[in-house]
Amino acid sequence: MAERRKPGMDHGLYPYSALPTRPVLKWPDNKRLAVWVILHLEHWPLQAPAAAVRDGRFRGEFGNFFPDYRTYSTREYGNRVGIFRVLDVLDRYQVPVTVAANAAMCRRRPQLIEACLARGYEIAAHGDDAARMISSRMSDREEEDYINTSLAEVRHISGAARVGWIGQDFGESPRTPQLLARAGVDYLGDWPNDDQPYWLNLDPPLLSLPYHVEWDDATLMAVRQLTATRYGQFVVEAAERMHGESAQSGRMMSLGLHPWVIGQPQRIRYLDNVLAHLRGMNELWFATAGDIAEFYRAQSPVV
Repeated sequence: MAERRKPGMDHGLYPYSALPTRPVLKWPDNKRLAVWVILHLEHWPLQAPAAAVRDGRFRGEFGNFFPDYRTYSTREYGNRVGIFRVLDVLDRYQVPVTVAANAAMCRRRPQLIEACLARGYEIAAHGDDAARMISSRMSDREEEDYINTSLAEVRHISGAARVGWIGQDFGESPRTPQLLARAGVDYLGDWPNDDQPYWLNLDPPLLSLPYHVEWDDATLMAVRQLTATRYGQFVVEAAERMHGESAQSGRMMSLGLHPWVIGQPQRIRYLDNVLAHLRGMNELWFATAGDIAEFYRAQSPVV
């Protein structure tokens, strides 16, 4: 008979924590809900390395035949056209933005990164390119090189000493959080398991900022095939619910945007609608991921 498992987590990265049992979380000026917008700027190679691991959510793309110009061009549309529609909407509402930029984008399309920096956006590292995510198939050295190269490119183009990490397609191996902590990453945005930041048990400690995959535009419209109308309703419903729940203790929600998805002409109006609704809500704190991480560290230091 198999040995009975002891209660607890399946890993030692963080302890189980029921949200109602935690100390009250307060945001600046007693705001109730922190909102961080993540703009994905990504380069896709036409042919990924044979050993590359790709996101299983997009299974069937970039692989049924070669060259797959149709899928490649759909993604590239975001970097040629869609991004400027998205930037126009973000400019209209003057919200802080965290840009998840992969290293290949920093090298190949620096003008897009510079356009974001000119707006005061924060740049976070987002892996190498959009067809290669971290996985356990990498060796220790391969993964460490992947991380360090990605961080170096973002630090170089942004001039920031400390940058956050939002992994390509949330890919990780069991080593990844510790490697990121040792590399001096400011925060980790890969774990969608909470509505508040929390500390990872690493050396040195690393702060996790949950990224809500549930209302990421690519997840909803490209993967789950929701209509753009329903996407807009989905995000607003989530924000209203979380705003209500945050009356007792602060919450946070992310809004992930991909120019090749939300930047399409038939969809961009729904980003406008979402931001108009959020701007009309009371006691919301719009912030970059770095701002949220810095404030949380000051209020809830590692014990």
